[in-house]
Amino acid sequence: MTPLAREIAARIAAAGPMPVDEYMRLCLSHPEHGYYRSRPAVGAAGDFITAPEISQVFGELVGLWAAEIWAGLGRPAMVHLVELGPGRGTLMADALRAVSKVAPAFRAALYVHLVEINAGLRQQQDKALRNTAPQWHDDISTLPDGPLIVIANEYFDALPIRQTVRTKDGWHERVVTVEGTELRFDVGAAADNGGAAPVGSVVETAPERCSQARAIARRLVEQRGAALIIDYGPAVSGLGDTLQAIRAHKKVDPLAEPGLADLTSHVDFAALAAAARETGAATYGPLPQGTFLQRLGVMARAATLAKKATPQQASALAAAIGRLIEPDQMGTLFKVLAIADRQQPLPPGFDPSS
Repeated sequence: MTPLAREIAARIAAAGPMPVDEYMRLCLSHPEHGYYRSRPAVGAAGDFITAPEISQVFGELVGLWAAEIWAGLGRPAMVHLVELGPGRGTLMADALRAVSKVAPAFRAALYVHLVEINAGLRQQQDKALRNTAPQWHDDISTLPDGPLIVIANEYFDALPIRQTVRTKDGWHERVVTVEGTELRFDVGAAADNGGAAPVGSVVETAPERCSQARAIARRLVEQRGAALIIDYGPAVSGLGDTLQAIRAHKKVDPLAEPGLADLTSHVDFAALAAAARETGAATYGPLPQGTFLQRLGVMARAATLAKKATPQQASALAAAIGRLIEPDQMGTLFKVLAIADRQQPLPPGFDPSS
């Protein structure tokens, strides 16, 4: 057992079966053994690769999207550009490089903020953004006042979920228990899930995700701005067990090595949007990532880069863009949702006529 597995087993022995959301929270955020506290996570040497690591074009387009949002705010002299879970700083570095060339007034107005709890990743972000003077935060509660533009790429999928399972006796919360020296899933107390479904069905809810979406949306309503959420999951809420663990770019048992593997699940975009609208904010989408990037001009940007590339580089670029937009790769599974104050014009990429 990993050190964290032993601690989880001890907690279960003392307090009883552990709900899935508590298990996820410990696996990812435990002060000493949590995955996001200590593991490298992103990149070829980590456990997974995100869109900004696939092609610079992704971050460049996100940066230009943010510049358009700033223009819609009336070009304020100061605006906070925030990234949640910024990985190695690749997306932010690409975004800032693009806006420095195309929208220098926006670049001069923005202050960069990174919400990150991993000390090692903070060092990598500092290196990638050495001339930017970013400010780091453990969570969104310490972000300063002022207009806000938030980027969250593959952030919400790692926030904890709860699961309920339909048994022949009704709905029950899914929990983690201990059998011998191994952790295993079981069903716990009865849960009122309020719906008919076949035995074995699983419903996932994510109170922490919705709470953060509401907090971001409330801030946007009060002080103006917009948020761009890019993640994987369905556009419409439904049934299904989507909890997964990734280590060394491969799926592994979520219970096998707590603290050493990334735990995620599909994002319920309908629930996120509904939570944001509760504050009075406007929401747009979700759209498939491929559609969104094509509306922002991904093909034109790729063509410009290809003109200066060797044949080998051009081939690699085409493959990278295909991975981002093709339906059988990231283009359909990944979705894009925007949240904004209601004074904000229609965000770029969400106009069906574009």
